[in-house]
Amino acid sequence: MSKKNETALATNRKARHDYFIESTIEAGIELKGTEVKSLRQGKANLKDAYAEIKNGEVFIENMHISPYEQGNIFNSDPLRRRKLLLHRGEIRKLNKEITLKGYTLIPLKLYLNRGRVKVELAVARGKKLYDKRDSMAKKDAQRKIEQAMKEKYV
Repeated sequence: MSKKNETALATNRKARHDYFIESTIEAGIELKGTEVKSLRQGKANLKDAYAEIKNGEVFIENMHISPYEQGNIFNSDPLRRRKLLLHRGEIRKLNKEITLKGYTLIPLKLYLNRGRVKVELAVARGKKLYDKRDSMAKKDAQRKIEQAMKEKYV
């Protein structure tokens, strides 16, 4: 996932807690000029964002990009719908995957790749409360094991 020429702009840290990630795909995103400047300042929020397919096109909803401070009249709505740039075959494949029960498209992170803003999009299935508790218990157990190993060898 992480490449040398990649700069993270925003991440959806809660996504891996709330969803089982089945697969990921990289997509371009259609932005206005001042949105790119605001993104470079790190003023984006993916917390409640999701993507949907409408009329053979993929759109990202509820992704908040704060208005650029020096942008005056050229700033756009922070929560506007933004089009994702994918090939037709990729869109068909995603559409097949999300028509299964309980699957959705969520953005995991926004990053710069060779000067272009990209979105890592995931096909995900929502976790139930008991799944979240199980994940937290596993992480806690692993943390205790690592701590015990560290103390043993110090």
